[in-house]
Amino acid sequence: MTEPITMDIPHKYGREGVRAKLDGGVNKIAGVVPGGVVKDHRWDGDTLHFTIEGLGQRVASKVELFDDKVRATIDLPPFLALFADKIRAKLNKEAPKLLK
Repeated sequence: MTEPITMDIPHKYGREGVRAKLDGGVNKIAGVVPGGVVKDHRWDGDTLHFTIEGLGQRVASKVELFDDKVRATIDLPPFLALFADKIRAKLNKEAPKLLK
């Protein structure tokens, strides 16, 4: 089992504002995996659970909403864990744009 990628992204939109932004942009999140698409997503309270499929891999992910930040957790399968640094870098660059 590999170590998941976890990152906190600050925001100033409140939970409902961020929820609306994520609902409208969840498919953009798939871009962190080359050729990735979001296959399913669902809300469980203030947590968005979704699965990205790409490169023949399934990536279980979640985003937890807080008043001033979101916490993204991406569980990479072993094959994609080889690219964890590149995926993390892309997340650091692209994820904050989803909240603007």
